Amino acid sequence: MALLHTVLALVLSWTGLSSVLYIFSTGLFTVVALWTARLLLRHAWYTHKLSCFSKPQTRSWLLGHLGKMQSTEEGLQRVDDLVQTYKHSCCWFLGPFYHLVRLFHPDYVKPLLMAPASITVKDELIYHHLQPWLGNSVLISNGEVWSRKRRLLTPAFHFDILKSYIAVFNSSAKTMHDKWCRLVAEGKTNLEMFDHVTLMTLDSLLKCAFSYDSNCQESSSEYVSAIVELSDLIIERREKNILHHWDWIYWKTRQGERFKQALNTVHRFTRDVVEKRRTLLNQQRETETQSEIAPTAQKRKDFVDILLLTKDEDGQGLTDEEMQAEANTFMFAGHDTTASAICWTLYNLARHEHYQEKCRQEVMDLIEGRDGQEIQWEDLSNLPFTTMCIKESLRLHSPVQAVTRSYTQDMVLPGNRTVPAGTICLVSIYGTHHNPTVWTNPHEYDPQRFDPSNKKSQTSHAFIPFSSGPRNCIGQKFAMVELRVVVALTLLRFRLTPGVNPELGSSRVRRLPQLVLRAEGGLWLQLEPLNTPT
Repeated sequence: MALLHTVLALVLSWTGLSSVLYIFSTGLFTVVALWTARLLLRHAWYTHKLSCFSKPQTRSWLLGHLGKMQSTEEGLQRVDDLVQTYKHSCCWFLGPFYHLVRLFHPDYVKPLLMAPASITVKDELIYHHLQPWLGNSVLISNGEVWSRKRRLLTPAFHFDILKSYIAVFNSSAKTMHDKWCRLVAEGKTNLEMFDHVTLMTLDSLLKCAFSYDSNCQESSSEYVSAIVELSDLIIERREKNILHHWDWIYWKTRQGERFKQALNTVHRFTRDVVEKRRTLLNQQRETETQSEIAPTAQKRKDFVDILLLTKDEDGQGLTDEEMQAEANTFMFAGHDTTASAICWTLYNLARHEHYQEKCRQEVMDLIEGRDGQEIQWEDLSNLPFTTMCIKESLRLHSPVQAVTRSYTQDMVLPGNRTVPAGTICLVSIYGTHHNPTVWTNPHEYDPQRFDPSNKKSQTSHAFIPFSSGPRNCIGQKFAMVELRVVVALTLLRFRLTPGVNPELGSSRVRRLPQLVLRAEGGLWLQLEPLNTPT
């Protein structure tokens, strides 16, 4: 009965008296009581089953660690404390609702990430909130549905396809750099990176995905604004109010209404593109069938083109709905993560002038004697030190701080520890990358860690910015190509030093882990244009 009173108190505090009165007046009290009893039994079962894992101090048996997982600088420092104290793993309860095992050591992470996809499930804690936007896409689906989609999508990230995107990355980066030059000429040398770089990655993704020139770096775009708002609302829903995790509550809130409006804008855009492209493809096929003349040279294939053409073993392709889901996922997963990685790489190079200069010299040596400043496909393998700096930035400031999984069977971990089937496993990428038992001086920026000669000494699964195993990030090669192109071109045109955050009045940076790692009040850098040869 005490638990029932607590649950009603939570509802009262978060949704108001009217919700509690509604429960009583409609006769739902019995239903709530039964649901509460089931919740109590489930909580007791998980508490017993997860007793093989160390448990940090809780607020109470019922509330567990609710409210202790903060998306702030202090929250990341709390993860550092957990890693320092528990070395490899601990259990974590978000009230009686969610039961987690947090893992931050390669020996414990590896068995989970390398588990067969057939027993791996994307849990509801994080991914459920994305489903209205991304549908049953490769990011969220499970089992045979996921396996089929992964096979169909793999050709879209083949090296031959990525080669054709190089020109897009060069062009979008140039647009951003030209804008920076104009701002510097006006005396605005202290710039916030995330605003500019996020628009640049959206610009390039729209061209790669839809062959759509949005001009979003120079003017506002309804579609781009909707994507940004959806991302912000998902963060707010996940972190601000646990009752918003339930759809029947969330869709009645003001935030839920805003989400639906932005969702309609994004889905309408994607649906129109897919429908028009399928019609065009069918018309081209009819023309080529009826004509004896050889077809003319085709344009570069974008992401939607490849999805339209791909077939499974039975000759079946993706439906329009499936293609829209994958295109939306490509845009969602690709723009924020890559923008975060670029921003933090530039920030780390701004703080370490000697590494920045070494990268710049590497790029200048590479393009010496050329007519223009563009990075070509063949150049990517000739940027070893720049790549080392990017990888160290991905370790120190991983765009994604954690991934979650659950499993359809019990999972055995080192030390005779067992994760019961259905438990949410929170694989802490941040914790693994900052674990002092894995990395020497883990909070220092040291690109030499990724010198090829040191690779043999690196523990398997110590470096997992794109996750690992069968359900790793399908777009990681795409991201690494764009990262190298944009970082190299930026260093050619600008010298970077730490900027001043107007909110803090200093160059101090406070990390802000949201859907991706950002910075409170933005990430500010001082730019100095360089007269590099053209």
